[in-house]
Amino acid sequence: MGKNLRVVMLPYSAFGHIMPYFQLSIALAKSNVHVYFISTPRNIQRLPKIPSDLNPFIHLVPIPFPPLDPDFLPEGAEATVDLPFEKLDNLKVAYDLLQQPLKQFIGEELPDWILSDFAAHWVVDIAKEYGVSIAWFSPFSAACNVFFGSMENLLGTNRNHAIPTPESLTSPPDWVSFPSSVAYRDFVAPYVARGFFGVNKSGISDSARLAKILSASQALAIRTCDEVEGEYLEVFKKITGKPVISTGLLLPDLPAQRGKGGISTNDGIFEWLDKRKNKSVVFVGFGSECKLSKEQVFEIASGLELSGLPFLWALRNPNWANSDADALPPGFAEQTSERGLVCFGWVPQIEILGHPSVGGSLFHSGWGSVIETLQFGHVLVVLPLIIDQPLNARLLEDKGLAVEVKCSGDGSFSKDEIAKTLRHAMVEEEGEQLRSNARKAAAVFGDHKLHQDHYIGQFVNFLKSTVAA
Repeated sequence: MGKNLRVVMLPYSAFGHIMPYFQLSIALAKSNVHVYFISTPRNIQRLPKIPSDLNPFIHLVPIPFPPLDPDFLPEGAEATVDLPFEKLDNLKVAYDLLQQPLKQFIGEELPDWILSDFAAHWVVDIAKEYGVSIAWFSPFSAACNVFFGSMENLLGTNRNHAIPTPESLTSPPDWVSFPSSVAYRDFVAPYVARGFFGVNKSGISDSARLAKILSASQALAIRTCDEVEGEYLEVFKKITGKPVISTGLLLPDLPAQRGKGGISTNDGIFEWLDKRKNKSVVFVGFGSECKLSKEQVFEIASGLELSGLPFLWALRNPNWANSDADALPPGFAEQTSERGLVCFGWVPQIEILGHPSVGGSLFHSGWGSVIETLQFGHVLVVLPLIIDQPLNARLLEDKGLAVEVKCSGDGSFSKDEIAKTLRHAMVEEEGEQLRSNARKAAAVFGDHKLHQDHYIGQFVNFLKSTVAA
């Protein structure tokens, strides 16, 4: 093909989707693909800086929501992180209003491909009208996608279009023929049944949105690789009957190495880490999408205190706390000051995880964070809360790469379980196999050449050959 490939990226308005789509954009731009990245203005403003050598290939296209009643969607709320749980469906209604301006953009630009997320089901008709190829890109693990099954299962054609029972989501599906424990816990399953398969305020369920995109797609691309999830990729090919392509793990570019004693502008984080023993510190982070309750934050804090381990906790300011001091149990900071550091707000997570003093992570098991952590060979202690996280936790336990904090029947967890699980993973003899597995996993998870040259190279070749056909 003589001209450069031109691809439109269409992520949903959630940073767990936006960031993998942005990372895929960077990876494609490195292969001289022209990318048109579409989102709303404030989401685009919050993206990381594009490396200057890739600027000619990445075109950021802000499309605003039309004016909306602030009671329906507050001004400036453009992503899930900006909204309370009860208003998340309103964001889907607003997202669907991007259909007309997007149609105009596609009609003017006539790209070679549209890479769409699950949400923009209406882009199928736009692509058809203008003769543009469409592919789906999933920022989730292959195991997660396999669990939800084929287009028929998503639409419930085998269930008279009924929502699946919560019980059916608590064991691996029939189409997984190898040993697997990837399924939801009893206390999560009812929320998934209603939240993913149930029709919401937008007038369509998330599962029906996804089914329409999958059915129309000429390829299904997943942020994974054969070395990690080969068996799940084979099942997904079989149940969808579509070409399934790994994009690789889309590793973020590593920041420049900062030597010990180097200059740091991050409130003493690195100076603090420099004083700790190699592989001794637990990094604790639950991101911005998981809005932890006061009880959950206090239990995590008490578990960290009880563990006796050094820790660095990146704690997003909870909306229930009037101040930073309010966000932690009374006396916690003083009692753990010798071995713990709590940082409120944003922290440079990749740089922290790359520091030699960090040896493990206590986190929600979101797929992006799994990749970021395992590239450094750190042991994983997982406390899954929402969406794909419980499925990833099971996948990682199956592969001997993580240990999950045990929860009670209602989903609550205790300080004792947190402390016990952390000590098992980080220091106790029984956890040595886990630590060894994590160190070995870094050879695949941290292989930038494998993921960029092999997997992205393969994906670009597919996009070129298919659009030229």
